[in-house]
Amino acid sequence: MARSIRGAMGTVSLILIAGSLVLMFFVVLSGVKRTTPLDKTYFLRATTSGVQGARPVSQWNYFYVCGEGNNDCGSPVPALPFGYAWVGGGEGAPSGLLGSHGKGTTSKYYYYMWRFGWVFYLIALIANVMSFLTCLLAPCSRLASGISGFFVANALFWFTLAASLMTATFVKARDDFRSNGQDASIGRYAFGFTWGAWAAMFLATVFLFLGCGAGGSSSRKERRSTVINGNGTTDREVSMFRRNRSKRSARGSFIDNESQRRVKDEYA
Repeated sequence: MARSIRGAMGTVSLILIAGSLVLMFFVVLSGVKRTTPLDKTYFLRATTSGVQGARPVSQWNYFYVCGEGNNDCGSPVPALPFGYAWVGGGEGAPSGLLGSHGKGTTSKYYYYMWRFGWVFYLIALIANVMSFLTCLLAPCSRLASGISGFFVANALFWFTLAASLMTATFVKARDDFRSNGQDASIGRYAFGFTWGAWAAMFLATVFLFLGCGAGGSSSRKERRSTVINGNGTTDREVSMFRRNRSKRSARGSFIDNESQRRVKDEYA
């Protein structure tokens, strides 16, 4: 029973981790190709036609700043500064987004918030890949379930930081654009994929630790029942020996009683 529960927990966790990886890769690869859902995946979409040096519509992705529909993307930049949407310009952009960082395009707040969120997202992705590899053995072993649970919990920690920072950054940027009289909206696909992956990783962590604990008490009872005594016999063997001896003693007493009755009959 415990093995079947552990196997089911491990299998479900493996499916959840695989699903979270797919969702995370959708976010990371947004802007790379113009296929669905990658062409609809972005963190923020804003009308920047009134901003000097910017596209009419700017969409912020993981590696790129693109135009509408994730077309007309710039060069891929790791942890790209927020203001790379208007390099060489910036006049007309919300004042809260402008600053001296990122070649004089981005404020300190947005520069570091997005940069740390970007790095934490990448760390979580790598850790989640490692947890998927260890989870392949989770349905077969309590130890593998425990190790996999630790790896997923580690990935979940970094991913929680990443998702929280990125959500806070782009929600605030959307509000700054709207306060400046420009249309802006949060990317439903990017944040839906992100928080969907978070939920899958959280459930996988719970299931893996439950699978690790499944059958622990029964296995300990099994070990206690087969503890070897000092004379080299197990408790089961001792109990069986006692039952056999009691049966032999019962048969012996029956024979003695019969012989006594026969002697009495002869003298009578």
